[in-house]
Amino acid sequence: MEGSKAFSKDFMTRHNIPTARFRNFQSSQLEEAIEHIKSADYPVVLKASGLAAGKGVLIPESKEEAIAGLKEILVARAFGDAGDEVVIEEFLTGPEISVLAFSDGYTIIPMPAAQDHKRIGEGDKGPNTGGMGAYAPAPVATPEIMDRIMKESLQPTIDGMRREGFPFVGLLFTGFMLTEDGPKVLEYNVRFGDPETEALMMLLDPKIDLASVFLAAAERRLDSVEITFKTGIAVTVVLASEGYPGSYEKGKKITIGDLPPDVVVFHAGTKTFGGDVLTAGGRVLAVTAYGSDLPLALAAAYKSIESVNFEGKIFRRDIAHRALNASKEGLTYAQAGVSVDAGNALVEAIKPLVRSTKRSGADVEIGGFGGVFDLKATGYKDPVLVSGTDGVGTKLRLAVDVGIHDTVGIDLVAMSVNDLLVQGAEPLYFLDYYGCSKLEVDVATQVVKGIAEGCRQAGCALIGGETAEMPGMYLPGDYDLAGFAVGAVERDQILPKKNISAGDVIIGLSSSGVHSNGFSLVRKVVQLSGYTYSSPCPWNPQLTLGKALLEPTRIYISQVLPLVHAGLLKGMSHITGGGFIENIPRVLPKNLGCYIDATSWPLPPVFRFLRKHGGVEPLEMARTFNNGIGLVLIVAASDAEEVIKKLEGGSSSVYRIGEVTSKPGVEMRNVLSWSED
Repeated sequence: MEGSKAFSKDFMTRHNIPTARFRNFQSSQLEEAIEHIKSADYPVVLKASGLAAGKGVLIPESKEEAIAGLKEILVARAFGDAGDEVVIEEFLTGPEISVLAFSDGYTIIPMPAAQDHKRIGEGDKGPNTGGMGAYAPAPVATPEIMDRIMKESLQPTIDGMRREGFPFVGLLFTGFMLTEDGPKVLEYNVRFGDPETEALMMLLDPKIDLASVFLAAAERRLDSVEITFKTGIAVTVVLASEGYPGSYEKGKKITIGDLPPDVVVFHAGTKTFGGDVLTAGGRVLAVTAYGSDLPLALAAAYKSIESVNFEGKIFRRDIAHRALNASKEGLTYAQAGVSVDAGNALVEAIKPLVRSTKRSGADVEIGGFGGVFDLKATGYKDPVLVSGTDGVGTKLRLAVDVGIHDTVGIDLVAMSVNDLLVQGAEPLYFLDYYGCSKLEVDVATQVVKGIAEGCRQAGCALIGGETAEMPGMYLPGDYDLAGFAVGAVERDQILPKKNISAGDVIIGLSSSGVHSNGFSLVRKVVQLSGYTYSSPCPWNPQLTLGKALLEPTRIYISQVLPLVHAGLLKGMSHITGGGFIENIPRVLPKNLGCYIDATSWPLPPVFRFLRKHGGVEPLEMARTFNNGIGLVLIVAASDAEEVIKKLEGGSSSVYRIGEVTSKPGVEMRNVLSWSED
């Protein structure tokens, strides 16, 4: 985990632990690595994979510097054998923290997060060092951040090591970058490390026996011991030899005067000779102080440094400057993770899309406190309003995974307006809800593009919506959708009618695919099938499987609404979750049922794929999916031929699929035919 950064990065990938994008290259792959740097669309960091005494990291400021650094590691062997393999990873930005945690291979208990100072000079200037100071707990590591670190990184790391046959027992030291997308792992160390450890030891509750904690970890019973820490802050300031991290002289005599009770001087690069303590390394001593708050701890540390002397003593005078500066600055909404600017940019981006849905009754200008619709302008005489709300379900998960966002908006509209249609209503207007962790304007714009397209297909106006950026409520990259539609129907045309009777004909209109229900099962079947979303679609190789499954839900308004106005329909059913078995009875009188002949229309190949690779029984198919029929119409037998004729030529194929019967329930006839390949 520490000895090979390449191994640790691959391990993180295997266990879905958040980290920077990366690729590993052997010393024999220099040209390939150079090409990767040239093609990377992000700034990079170069890391020697092996142990390099904390110095095997290069942060180039250009592609040219990156290529030169790559040659320095792989060709000039600046870091020796540690550079036999190099990790080229994305340069992350944000506050950096260190989390040290005890583990017994099952349980992991973190200590307070610390923040160290790598650079030699004030203001984080100059070359990197092994660490010039630290403080803990770091205020930037809020309880929410620490909770995410535990759930997303630390526990998955311990579980992953155990599952791979190497349970981790000991002290795991993990470096994190707190990015806009959340905490990401920079690297693992499998030991205590300074200057963080000195500060953490000053925070450890005096009642805690550290040896007992180590023993509990070794005996796999870490959950049997209590590990507590004092409130307050601990600060470490490192005293280094002049010239460090370059060459420096050794053997300088060290004197240490009286120190306050809450200050400890930890030895690092020292040795004893002839009764004296002498310098023997670059980082010589770590002066560590505890205080009830950060200013008190800092004052104690820097005051004590005056009592510790040796020739050439250097140290940073701005330890904890990040925390001090942050405490002086007022918080902004953006610092809480919500970008008002991004919200405004989205509004401007979608205005043309919204205007394209204009219809009688709505001017579709967004930006007010509410959407306005003039019902009188529609010409209805005795209207009844019908409303519906719905989402897209786990089809959203597929859209996010595949990276296609401009079709789920059509699904969102379809799920609500088709529900209005089955009650005879014409969709008038639509509102949407878009919730996310971080608003990505380009993604949200694509979603709204689909919503606008759905509204145009349905003939309704998009008159408003809500965009909610809620850090901590959603995972990075995820979003959620909900839609709300309102329609109108003349009072005497409301469906279903009360005269539905046995012998009425059931007509089916074809679906465009899976529509927006059953995707939890769809995703499970794909996992079992051996295909991926990027695989060529088995029934349409010109598409990927992911794109084919995202085919949007068909909107039936233009094809069916004229028949409602003509008074030719007795009832309709939108075949959504629950399939035929659950949805058709919702429109029938309680004393009636129906039969559906599964051979009366062809089962589309997408459903054959799902049945075959998921081993889904035909009756389970009938109660889960639409199986090729997205909308069911109930008509009098005497009107059936006329209705079919009027429907033909529309976007959906038309099938006579069954009849209303005097026996309650849905009888699926010939459903075993779906088992035939």
